[in-house]
Amino acid sequence: MQGAHKGSASALDATGLRIGIVQARFNQGITDALVNACRQELLALGAAADHIELVQVAGALEIPLALQALADTGRFDALVALGCVIRGETYHFELVCNESAAGVTRVGLDHHIPIANAILTTENLSQAVSRQDDKGRDAAQVAVEMARLLRSLETA
Repeated sequence: MQGAHKGSASALDATGLRIGIVQARFNQGITDALVNACRQELLALGAAADHIELVQVAGALEIPLALQALADTGRFDALVALGCVIRGETYHFELVCNESAAGVTRVGLDHHIPIANAILTTENLSQAVSRQDDKGRDAAQVAVEMARLLRSLETA
């Protein structure tokens, strides 16, 4: 297909990119692991340590507001949302999952900034632990790939 933008190794080059990460402290053992995996992957992809900014919030519902504040600065090429919501016995799980995801999406669309959403939504702690490293790395890759894609579309 002529003019199609295809993924490539250069799409995962974080050199020169500024990435903001918002971490929820709720289920902090899991979210700390997400942050560590994300940060290590960003560094491996060429991001400078001083171009990665981390802010923490109480829980998943607070993530969108912090993302919005970071987006408002205009300093970032992409953002990452990291959190963990584990199903409980009440409807609160669905509310937190749905509202946080909707908020993350809205910030990205309203500010025209890519946001990698790695707010884990799991049935139990075991599922969260088994996903924490892969999802942290995936979030870093998505943030970089989308930042590069938007740059290429803006200059096309």
